[in-house]
Amino acid sequence: MKKHYLFIVFILSVIFANAQDTYQRNSSADVQGYVFSLLLNDENNVINGEAEISVLFNDNINDFSLDLVSKSDTYGMQITDVFEDSLKADYSYVGNKLKITPNNSTTKKRVYKVRYYGIPERGLVIDTTKFGQRSFFGDNWPNLARHWLPSVDHPSDKATIEFRITTPDHYDVVATGEKIEESNLKNGFKLTTYKETAPVPMKVVTIGVTEFASRLLDEVEGIPVSAWVYPENRLDGFSDYSVATNVLQYFIDNIGPYSYAKLANMQAKTQWGGLENAGTISYFENSVTGKNEVEGLIAHEIAHQWFGNSATENDWNHVWLSEGFATYFAILYQEGVYGDQKRKEELALDRNQIIAYYAKNPAPIVDPSISDPMKVLSVNTYQKAGWVLNMLRHKLGNETFWKGIKAYYAKFQNSNAMTADFQKVMEEASGENLETFFQQWIFTKGYPQLKWDWAYKKGKIQININQIQDHEIFTFPLEIAVTTKGVSKLETINVDSKTKTFSIAVDSKPDSVILDPNFWLLFEEKQ
Repeated sequence: MKKHYLFIVFILSVIFANAQDTYQRNSSADVQGYVFSLLLNDENNVINGEAEISVLFNDNINDFSLDLVSKSDTYGMQITDVFEDSLKADYSYVGNKLKITPNNSTTKKRVYKVRYYGIPERGLVIDTTKFGQRSFFGDNWPNLARHWLPSVDHPSDKATIEFRITTPDHYDVVATGEKIEESNLKNGFKLTTYKETAPVPMKVVTIGVTEFASRLLDEVEGIPVSAWVYPENRLDGFSDYSVATNVLQYFIDNIGPYSYAKLANMQAKTQWGGLENAGTISYFENSVTGKNEVEGLIAHEIAHQWFGNSATENDWNHVWLSEGFATYFAILYQEGVYGDQKRKEELALDRNQIIAYYAKNPAPIVDPSISDPMKVLSVNTYQKAGWVLNMLRHKLGNETFWKGIKAYYAKFQNSNAMTADFQKVMEEASGENLETFFQQWIFTKGYPQLKWDWAYKKGKIQININQIQDHEIFTFPLEIAVTTKGVSKLETINVDSKTKTFSIAVDSKPDSVILDPNFWLLFEEKQ
């Protein structure tokens, strides 16, 4: 995901890691699949819903809870019935939690049905498009599904999804999954059904209902890639979103297989610049211009299909495994298309934002002080985390980096991971101990702040490097470009102390000495 108009726009212990996430998880119940039947209308904003929830219990069959925002004044949901299989279920509905007590059966696989209605305040955006057409758009990130869908609204519990959406027949409908039915009903309504068989976190489940123009852009490795845009700007939208086919091919080739039934690219009402809904990405309405200016945004959101959607963080505070990856892999895609200079340009912009952000918000990427999922997004979890992946790539070498990335995705595709899991996979791929690297870049705030100078004397230059930050002494390789008579050579030193002095033999006084000319180190140069 990227914020609207802005591109921000080992684990210390198991106990410490789990303590960062305050969501109360079900101890005995794992949701395996949802079927959401929704009735939408043009008379008012009330939705009528029925959720069929397949649950797998472990050996301890205990109470479990679903998230659903209860009715208060205008907004919220009212539950009318809850069933366990075909029988009335024992439940309570307090504090936006639907708590269900299973019957005394020893059956581990059970199906629950929740019937409800109401007006969602958030999550499902019921509004008009920029052209004045009535619309319904799912906008769940991070934990807003609970406003319209009874569910475990946390990324640790992923499930298959089916939407059965009944609407007035003038609407076009797109949703998570593959379309398996579109049927005209009586009284001017129609039923449209989409089904996704890969497990998906609720944060990236969506529907789009309005008057659309849609086009199949291409098929990539058997995956249909389409554009769903407003009819008023259809040709511009088809053009702007057409690059998605190239992006999808790049990530399949370099990371691994795509998990979902399709890749739809949807112009939408969204609080974000882009929202990486699984297989049905939302882009902000004004992303459509006909000028093909959103390639980087499209690459970011498609990268999320691998990182965040399929390989999903198990804990909100480890969201860098989603956003940092999408940030850097969008850069990698652009590097592949436009060359290494594009990588440097993007990283230079990101480094400026990191430095400015740190001046006001000195915190690590994994920040245990954050308990609200809406606050985990920052320059740290986007740009700084992307820079960390850039440094890891340089540390391990390009070939080993990609080997590790492929192994990480293969292991956690359609599953969940934490930072320690990623670290372990990269250590296995490289044969290196990466604890110091991850500890200082992910779990420690800041970066090296360097004050330095150089002097030439008798065929040598002496370079003095000083780390002036107070809280940590970072350890890192530093590349230095020395240019003499128009010829440059690259030297690498290992900085592992607060002050480092070293010398380089040269033929004559250098024309210039530049730190990190190839943008492999996150640091701030101080005067």
